[in-house]
Amino acid sequence: MLISVLAAVAVAAYLAATLLVAVPTLRGTRLPRSLGVAVAAAGVLAHAGYLLAAHRGGLDLHFFAALSVVAMLIAGTTLLVNLARPVDALGVLVFPLAAALLAVDAWIAPPTQPNAMGWQIKLHVIVALLGYALLSVSALLALLLLAQERALRNRDVASHWLRVLPPLTLTESLMFRLVGVGFVLLSATLLSGVLFVENLFAQHLVHKTSLSIIAWVVFGTLLAGRWRFGWRGRRAVRLLLIGMAVLLLAFFGSKFVLELLLSRTP
Repeated sequence: MLISVLAAVAVAAYLAATLLVAVPTLRGTRLPRSLGVAVAAAGVLAHAGYLLAAHRGGLDLHFFAALSVVAMLIAGTTLLVNLARPVDALGVLVFPLAAALLAVDAWIAPPTQPNAMGWQIKLHVIVALLGYALLSVSALLALLLLAQERALRNRDVASHWLRVLPPLTLTESLMFRLVGVGFVLLSATLLSGVLFVENLFAQHLVHKTSLSIIAWVVFGTLLAGRWRFGWRGRRAVRLLLIGMAVLLLAFFGSKFVLELLLSRTP
């Protein structure tokens, strides 16, 4: 009963926060930022409470449960980003997605059990999920950057949603900061995987590790290009989205094939 209540509260809060952000953004006005942040924070807290109750204090990494965990982390990261920079459009994308993934996990997906793991593997997974969340938000900022650039190229400077966004340079700077932190966490994930995962072949992790290394190279190239050559704009966005697509395949693509198509447990 408690689990269903927490899920319902989280979904309702996410949807309410979406409206509080979307309506003023589309009209080119602003409600008090504290109101949308508070409602979204209630959604994140309820979502976290649901995960703790549903996973019984453990960590369930089955496909739909993992999607729900990542959605909560991305929503939380979005909140923190909005405290630093008023990028309200992120909430319009993230909060309804988090509500949908939570609803699927809570009421549609078949029940699963938390994965048994030692503290080393648990630490490895937590670092990986945090890195994934940060890089996901940076990818969303990249899409926002593309939309801003296109609007400016078309001289659509009077667009309501464009006027409530931060300047292009601030969005880009924030994007690269998140990529930098996400890259550090992804590096720590790969290193801890080498140290803590005993047999990649037995655990069907070779493809996941290979794709993660490719994504790591892409993100590293992006950061090196930014530092050495000042890469920005479409070239930077393109590399970031490629790296994120590879990372998405590494984690959820492999889980989808193994669990839903081949019926193998993680």
